Amino acid sequence: MAKTKSEVVEEKVVEKVVEKKSLIAQLEEEGDIAADYLEGLLDIADLDGDIDIDVENDRAALAIAGGKLSHLVGGRGEVLDSLQELTRLAVQTSLGERSRLMLDIDNFRSDKQTAEEVKSTGEAIKLRPMNAFERKVVHDTIQEIGLTSESEGEDPDRCVVVLPA
Repeated sequence: MAKTKSEVVEEKVVEKVVEKKSLIAQLEEEGDIAADYLEGLLDIADLDGDIDIDVENDRAALAIAGGKLSHLVGGRGEVLDSLQELTRLAVQTSLGERSRLMLDIDNFRSDKQTAEEVKSTGEAIKLRPMNAFERKVVHDTIQEIGLTSESEGEDPDRCVVVLPA
């Protein structure tokens, strides 16, 4: 017996829901592996820090806070970028698939605070220079919050400007 059009649409919706759940489960697994790796690094360096695991913008997001961790960020985030890449490689080694996880230390990459400030003051805010990947994540986050943003300048000093709605 042939399926009706509504049955076919319902099946596709169910497939997408299952697909989304499996993506979230995969990202949570990435986050767990990354957190274990980072915890090991913090232990080796005898540093204290709390690791928070989340899923944002269809990627695992980890944040380390507490203790004296600014030297793990670096002057312009170069140490943080390197730690993020090492963590991605650890996840890839474990799962056999490339990871797009984001790592933040001491809210260095926190865009939500900036967005709230732009909303309350109504004035544009220029962020620190970032690489293309970081700018893409910021643009996605700012759009999700309901504001607009644009990139400005030339690499390596290209940055994001968050604009009021």
